[in-house]
Amino acid sequence: MVPHIPWGLIFSVLAVCGLGIWNLASASRPPHSPVWGSQMGYLGISMVAVLVVCLVDYRWIQRMALPIYVGNILLLIALRFFGHTAKGAESWFVIGPFRMQPAEFMKIGVVLMLAKVYHDDFQPNAPSYNLTRLWKPVLVVFVPFALVLVQPDLGTALMIGLSSLTIVLFGKVRWYLVATLVAGVFAAGIVIWNDYIRDVPEPRPTIVRHHLKKHQSQRISGWLDPEADLRGSGYHAAQSKIAVGSGGVSGKGWREGTQTGLRFLPEQHTDFIFSVWAEEHGFVMCIVLLVLYGAIFIFGLGVGFNARDRFGAFVAVGVVAMLFWQVFENIGMVIGLLPVTGITLPLMSYGGSSLLSVMLSIGLLVNISMRRHMF
Repeated sequence: MVPHIPWGLIFSVLAVCGLGIWNLASASRPPHSPVWGSQMGYLGISMVAVLVVCLVDYRWIQRMALPIYVGNILLLIALRFFGHTAKGAESWFVIGPFRMQPAEFMKIGVVLMLAKVYHDDFQPNAPSYNLTRLWKPVLVVFVPFALVLVQPDLGTALMIGLSSLTIVLFGKVRWYLVATLVAGVFAAGIVIWNDYIRDVPEPRPTIVRHHLKKHQSQRISGWLDPEADLRGSGYHAAQSKIAVGSGGVSGKGWREGTQTGLRFLPEQHTDFIFSVWAEEHGFVMCIVLLVLYGAIFIFGLGVGFNARDRFGAFVAVGVVAMLFWQVFENIGMVIGLLPVTGITLPLMSYGGSSLLSVMLSIGLLVNISMRRHMF
């Protein structure tokens, strides 16, 4: 198995982790808590977990996909009774000094379960998936999506939906389903135009805006008109763009960022960690970080295309999709191209649950690559 270890993937992941801890040492400078030390502890635990995942034949993980999926569903249900509410969302279990966010691990459970469904449902001469054959994948995705959405955690629910949609499209669907998806995107654009942009006297007739919570609606309106409420809904995005823009080409230097040092950046060690990186290290190092992420995606897809079976291929595509959409959404919201959601930047943001779930996903990729010639 050793000759088939994807060293390029491993080195890229460790490089991003190292840059992340270095960046956190600036984002959490005194007098605030030095969270980079805790992140190093989480990284150590995560690497042990990766080693354990690599030692287990992933065909056994395939057999355990349903119990893993159901276990994560039960944890999400248990949040309704024993969960800790923070920032308006009931998303964490708190045990002493430790906090766990089950939704982070639910993303892996959905990927494993979808991969198992597509593996078990394979028919050599069967046509592409139509609406009737898609009921199993849709059910697998809908249950956790709904449970996460009602926490409410729109960001994580969105990541589950986008990564699952990528897997479904990879499984080959009929052309009219793709056309329906494209039409849905256009319909969403029309809804946003009608509810937020169209110049009509108030009270304006809306389609979905009146169904959203106040803070959700403010995030969309703040995204479309960033300067409308700079002290309220637009504050996060405005301060983030100031930090990113002030970094220039080469940055202000490590621990020299003023937006970071003066605590103008909200959630600067979690959701807006990329703003800290851009302010202190500049455009060139942002490109370096994006190249490292790109390497992770390319090596991960390589694992999928060289996988021994359909389960391994679908898991690899699902893991890469999960990481890609999370990077895309986080950096997009930091630079103002996408609405602000509670999405962390993989391997860079502070958080034990986030880091452990991403590293477990990387462990699955390494496992699939190591065993591609064993059976």
